[in-house]
Amino acid sequence: MIEFSTHKNSRGITVVHPEGRLNMVAAPKLRELIIDLISAGETQIVVELSSTEFIDSSGLGALISGLKAARQAGGDLRLAAPTAQVDTVLSLTNLNRVLKPYPSADRAFDGD
Repeated sequence: MIEFSTHKNSRGITVVHPEGRLNMVAAPKLRELIIDLISAGETQIVVELSSTEFIDSSGLGALISGLKAARQAGGDLRLAAPTAQVDTVLSLTNLNRVLKPYPSADRAFDGD
């Protein structure tokens, strides 16, 4: 089971916080949430993964889909604080080159 919460951080950037397992059951929900945020005009999004205990290829697909949608809308999607399992999957798939993880949601858009 997974739960999603969203909030704006101190810089006004939307933070999505999935808690639980980001798998084939949860991935469509994340994809839909990100698309809804972008449709509402939120184009700078951070997915904060500190409470995501597991991610599979479906979860990765949802993140890539969100990244593509955000960039097409003139924004970006970034990852923050991945757990060890998520970080390992990102490294093994080389997606950490496309979705570079940042230490925290507040630092994900530093320099932008």
